[in-house]
Amino acid sequence: MVSISIASQQSRAFNDLKLGKKYKFIIYKLNDANTEIVVDSTSTDDSYDSFLENLPENDCKYAVYDFEYEIGKGEGKRNKIVFYQWAPDTAKVKAKMVYAASKDALRRALNGVSTDIQGTDFSEVAYESVLDKVSRAAGSH
Repeated sequence: MVSISIASQQSRAFNDLKLGKKYKFIIYKLNDANTEIVVDSTSTDDSYDSFLENLPENDCKYAVYDFEYEIGKGEGKRNKIVFYQWAPDTAKVKAKMVYAASKDALRRALNGVSTDIQGTDFSEVAYESVLDKVSRAAGSH
């Protein structure tokens, strides 16, 4: 098993999302040598569809999204930081294996994530699917 390191920029970007609300989401990837997890892109776009457009059809990624939702009954909005492991069925087997094996290294570095989502197709990361999981995890319904 190859040891995967976490780039320091990854921690800074996550803290900017979590504490500074500087980003709405961060996309992470493995570098070309599959030795380090690095920030692929960041965005301030509030559109969940924009986030989904950043998940490639045939490649694996990790992502963190500041998920905002209404809890109903006039109780207002909530935010939960959601971690995504994106490994579409159409991705190469080797990529899926390397991403699965390196997930824990990144996940341990991200303190404050409330929910994990594993997506192999877009239905598993659709807004309503994530909303259901986030709201159940929060006990807010």
